[in-house]
Amino acid sequence: MAKQQKLTAKQKSERVRADQEREKREKEQRERAAKSKKIFTVVICIILVLALGIPTVALAFLGTGS
Repeated sequence: MAKQQKLTAKQKSERVRADQEREKREKEQRERAAKSKKIFTVVICIILVLALGIPTVALAFLGTGS
């Protein structure tokens, strides 16, 4: 026969608290990952705009100078 372990109220509250802390940490980690992804996307967009815009402006100035 297997003994079923009974938990006291204190042990139950500690488990619930530990579960809540774990969920909170996981949620914060997901939020950090999402924020990092947004920042990365914005940086890439800025780089692309500059990479496409600077040569266009340069060609416009060089073209009018001739």
